[in-house]
Amino acid sequence: MSWSLATFNVNGVRARLPLLVDWLKKAAPEVACLQETKVQDDDFPAEAFTALGYRAYAHGQKSFNGVAILCREEPAQVLTGLGDGDEQARAMAVELAAGWVVNLYVPQGREVGHEAYEYKLNFLARVRAWLAERFDPSQPVVVVGDMNVAPTDLDVFDPKRMKGKVTCTDEERAALAAIQDWGLGDMFRLHHPEDRQFTFWDYRLPQSFKRDLGWRIDLILASEPLADACRDCWVDTAPRGLPKPSDHTPVVASFA
Repeated sequence: MSWSLATFNVNGVRARLPLLVDWLKKAAPEVACLQETKVQDDDFPAEAFTALGYRAYAHGQKSFNGVAILCREEPAQVLTGLGDGDEQARAMAVELAAGWVVNLYVPQGREVGHEAYEYKLNFLARVRAWLAERFDPSQPVVVVGDMNVAPTDLDVFDPKRMKGKVTCTDEERAALAAIQDWGLGDMFRLHHPEDRQFTFWDYRLPQSFKRDLGWRIDLILASEPLADACRDCWVDTAPRGLPKPSDHTPVVASFA
């Protein structure tokens, strides 16, 4: 039996609810990981997703951050945060029959030298340590989300312009690579090694989506058992072209 998993930074789940519901009806992934939900758990619109056959699990906070996982089956376990007391709602995980699904919303970092940039590097290091502490790369584990790092120059519209800037610094890329070196492969690159395909187009750049001035920062990373079972991974750009879109678009992977 095949199944699919999606990651989507919705940039406000309530603001994007009609678009998200329509997309879920069409794409129908078995698991959907959402980032930047920007809502407290009590106000998370779970009913809209249960009506589509999903169980909804949220880890949020008012107006900022927030992650959620929608899944068809009831998880054996649900984890929120990285277990170290950080109050920012940026990480959660569920244990499903197919394996563990980890959903991350990595900090953006603002600019090099800012305290938010240091927090970002620290967050990525904490994720790496948490994975090593809780899991083994021989297990089926998939780590998805808005990583806010373009892994290589192929993943950004203008590498020269972005060199040394947040999302493209050597330090951020090294921190992301350390997470992958734990034992995770990039599913999009596995199936599309040379494709120049983006997942995020900044609102602040005029006509960024139309001009394809983007970054690939939304990733699906899988351990070997799931990487071996991954049949394809693709970016669905259609939602980004709709009225009142998120600045991101979904990434989907299918597994045997």
